Amino acid sequence: MPSYENALEASGGLVRRVTTDRQNLMRHETEDFLRAESEAYKERQEEFWHRDYSSPEALEASVEPNRRRWLEAVGDFGPVTGEPQIEQEPFFEDDRVVARWITVPLYGNLRGRGVLALPKNASGRLPLVIAQHGIGSSPERVFGFGDDSGLYHGFGRRMAEEGYAVLAPFNITEAAPRARYQRMALMLGKTLWGLEIAKIRCLLDYACAHPQVDPDRVAMWGISLGGAYTMFTTPLEKRIKVAIPCAWFNHRVRKMAIDDPRHSCFLSTNEEHIFIPGWLREFTDSDLVSMICPRPLQIQCGKADGIAWWPWVLEEFAESKAHYERLGLADRIELDLHEGGHEIRLESGLRFLKKWL
Repeated sequence: MPSYENALEASGGLVRRVTTDRQNLMRHETEDFLRAESEAYKERQEEFWHRDYSSPEALEASVEPNRRRWLEAVGDFGPVTGEPQIEQEPFFEDDRVVARWITVPLYGNLRGRGVLALPKNASGRLPLVIAQHGIGSSPERVFGFGDDSGLYHGFGRRMAEEGYAVLAPFNITEAAPRARYQRMALMLGKTLWGLEIAKIRCLLDYACAHPQVDPDRVAMWGISLGGAYTMFTTPLEKRIKVAIPCAWFNHRVRKMAIDDPRHSCFLSTNEEHIFIPGWLREFTDSDLVSMICPRPLQIQCGKADGIAWWPWVLEEFAESKAHYERLGLADRIELDLHEGGHEIRLESGLRFLKKWL
């Protein structure tokens, strides 16, 4: 290349063909290079992670620099600046549960919205579970409304009936608007993820101040995009004592950058909102888990779920469990790997909450 000795003497068609060939080669070389950089993740871990497993406290202290860098990656929007005025609206009420929409101030005119459900006739202060919906969804599905396909199994309502306070934050839920706001946030050096994590934490402030809620007994359980928010928020929010990410945990490098017919790869989708600067530099799923450890963690994953190829999930889980094993706390982490698909595992999640919360 080129296939001509003198461009002045080459036909227009020949010049166009050679230009296309050269562009294809350059694109393939670029993809090959960037994919190789992504797959070299293991080689970077020693540079960015310096974990101390001598005690749980030592591990938490040793990952503090990574925790700060994770907050920088998603974007730290800082303290809430909105006027301190809380609004409430009715959602549903029966003989066992009362649920209300709550609106809290965030930044300027921006508000955070969600549902707080409380069991009736409960005594004492209640454990709280943040129940996070997935993409294309809402708090309604968390409580069993509009979930014709049965992905959520009404897990929010069931938890409230079992005696938990349930906080269901409402996030921006479609891929196209999420991409738009991700672009706007990126130009500020932040991400939409960081903004919605700030919203979750602000809603948690409100819920923890409720007289019926025990602020020392907080868990987070989310499905799909809500599983992502569970994985992303828990390392930053130490009030969360137990975490259950469902239908999200993955071999992150392969999920983000390696096309394979056995799973969906974000690189080949239009979900532009999903990408976070620095993610594959140091924050694969097992590394995020090291910032959750020693807090109890249950990972829910279906073998029939197209978001992941389950043998690769087993690989990443083994690396995640190693953090707990090195502290002698292997009983605090478990993988609910089941034969189903992209859905909440209600009974196993409830069992895990009852054990650890």
